[in-house]
Amino acid sequence: MADDVRELLLSITADADPSTPLSAPDLHLLIDRLRLRSDRLHASALSFASSNREPLASALLRAAGSAASPASLEAALESALSPLSSSLDLSDLRSLSDRLLAARRKLRERQEHLAAASSVASLSARLRAARASANPLDAAIAAAELKPLLVDPQGSGSEGDEPVVFGLLRGEWEQLVDELQVGLAKNVEECVEFAPEGGKVVVSAGPRGSSSGTRGVELRVALQALEIIDSLDYGMAKVADLMIKQILIPAISNISVTVSVSVLEKSGSTSSVSVLIIAPSEELQGYKDGSELYSRIIEVIKFVRKFICMENITWMQSFAKLTWSRISDLLITHFLSKAVPNEASKLIEFQDVVRSTSEFENTLRSMMFISPDRKDGKLTHFVNDVEIHFAVRKRNEILVKARDILVQYDYENPLASDDQGDSVVDLLFQPEKCFISKSALQLMKLVHGALKDACLSSTRVAKEFCYAARDALLLYKAIVPVQLEKQLNSVSQVAAIIHNDFYHLSQEILGLAFEYRADFPSGLQKLVVFVDLAPIFSQMADGVLRRQIQLTTANLSEVFPYAICLYGAICHIILQAIDGADGFQNTHQSQHYESARFSIEQVVFILEKIHIMWELILPRSIYRRSMFHVLGPVFSRITKNMLLIDDMAAEETLQLQGLTHLALENLSSLFLSLVENDDDDDKFLDHHTWVQLDESVPSLKKFRKLAELLDMSLKSITAAWESGELVNCGFTSSEVRNFIKAIFADSPLRKECLGWIAMNPA
Repeated sequence: MADDVRELLLSITADADPSTPLSAPDLHLLIDRLRLRSDRLHASALSFASSNREPLASALLRAAGSAASPASLEAALESALSPLSSSLDLSDLRSLSDRLLAARRKLRERQEHLAAASSVASLSARLRAARASANPLDAAIAAAELKPLLVDPQGSGSEGDEPVVFGLLRGEWEQLVDELQVGLAKNVEECVEFAPEGGKVVVSAGPRGSSSGTRGVELRVALQALEIIDSLDYGMAKVADLMIKQILIPAISNISVTVSVSVLEKSGSTSSVSVLIIAPSEELQGYKDGSELYSRIIEVIKFVRKFICMENITWMQSFAKLTWSRISDLLITHFLSKAVPNEASKLIEFQDVVRSTSEFENTLRSMMFISPDRKDGKLTHFVNDVEIHFAVRKRNEILVKARDILVQYDYENPLASDDQGDSVVDLLFQPEKCFISKSALQLMKLVHGALKDACLSSTRVAKEFCYAARDALLLYKAIVPVQLEKQLNSVSQVAAIIHNDFYHLSQEILGLAFEYRADFPSGLQKLVVFVDLAPIFSQMADGVLRRQIQLTTANLSEVFPYAICLYGAICHIILQAIDGADGFQNTHQSQHYESARFSIEQVVFILEKIHIMWELILPRSIYRRSMFHVLGPVFSRITKNMLLIDDMAAEETLQLQGLTHLALENLSSLFLSLVENDDDDDKFLDHHTWVQLDESVPSLKKFRKLAELLDMSLKSITAAWESGELVNCGFTSSEVRNFIKAIFADSPLRKECLGWIAMNPA
């Protein structure tokens, strides 16, 4: 304001000195000018107020409200603190604060409930809108947008603490997605139609007719919607399955077929219909290196990519995921496995197949049908391992041949063939021969052939050949005992031959390492072994023997292992025949004598039958030991029964002596077969022969001495005891004394001899 007055004064007294006092006229002029300036400012203020009346009024009201707010707060505070003015107890203040906090929590909960209700209402409205949408693409987009809000929105993986209404909304969302994917999948199937007779597929841009009665959408739209709701695999599953069954299987399994593709324009429409046909061809093409077959498959995949997947990489990869594994399996089954050569010399020719297969998979990679990182290169892996497949095929052939040999061989008549000489083989680690079955002979030829091929092959192929040889041997162990279980549970030639087979194979197995290991590939020499199989076959031989020993008596349980299968059941039969003699008592009576004689003849018959049955089959050492163990219990039982007779008449002793001589004479051929003789054809029982037999069968020596005792005098028997001859034959003091009591009548001489024998035990 001072500046304005100064400006007016300067305009009035422009030439005067500012310090000179003003005159009366100057003051009047200054007053007039000040009044005029004031009127002008007043008019301007009124004009501004009238033009901005509402903003000024609002500002004044807010100012008034602000002025009244402190007053109201002061009044509310005074009302809240009024209870404290009459009391100094702080508990009222605490109670008041608790009520304030509770009210504040309730308000916050109600606000949260209101927000949740708003969210539920919004989600429900969006679900209704998506379900009511006529365009499945819009419905799919809405469903995709609602998924993160309804499916575990917190990312906790737990739905236990969420409101029930969210579970209901999620159920509606899942129902919406199910309806969408089912409807869209049917839409896709209506756009891609397969001929009932197979070999033809027709692809339309839109469905020709909806089976559900509703209007369908174009194939592109249906696939887009399926992709949005992550159900693309579901929507294309049936199309992929029918494409395999009706198009690709005929294209791969049949040699003479052609693939043709045609595009037909629909009348009155811009859309088109594409047709793929697999038709028979009169020209016999053949697979050769597989290039023709692979080009066929590529044509089918190009058709799918262009007309079904419409060059969409994601859709193409979904189709590939549903079909590639089956396509590769079909190609391996119908082409690659058959193309594996049967001979090692033709493996080089298989390189053409390797090259065409690699080109085929590279073409599929360029079409984004299989992954570029080669993890889907199943066909390439197969052809690169052709050596293994070749070896596996040869291995299977070897095992099939081995099985046929073992199953088809006639074990019931092993000696019926004319070429029995081939079945008599030399034992590898013993200077003996034995008779084996033709099945074991042919099996070993097969094993030797496989190992010879292994010596001429690479490491991987040789490994399969060696495993085939091992498996072929184990087939004998698995098949023969089961197939011949009945024969192995009885004494027969079959049991002896199977015993020889196991015995022979166990020795042959031990020799395989010495024969072939040095010629194996270097990487295989320490890897493949056969020696571990030898104990297995020995155990199998023991198993055969254990089945035989079940039929033996308890006193024959500890015998030579290789002989058990030959004598166990036989001894049981023989001892039953001996028991039929009723202890050889009362042989002076006609009936008892005939019974004893029949028993002896039966024993002789059984032993001779065994002699004839096994002598030409078993290795000689096993045959001798087996027969020794058979004869031991037989003569021991006969001798024991005779020594238990408490009273023998003179006639009875002669008859018993005759029976013993009968048994020895009738078994002469058996005895001669058990003695080591020179090459002379003339064989007879001389002193040297009896010495050998007595050493091998002590009970035989005792039996022969008993036959002599039946015709000796009392003094001679006493002298034989005194000289130790009877002791060397296995007699005991009690046996000699009881024998003397049974034969000789009571007399002073008998008492003297018995006393002397009792006083001079062995």
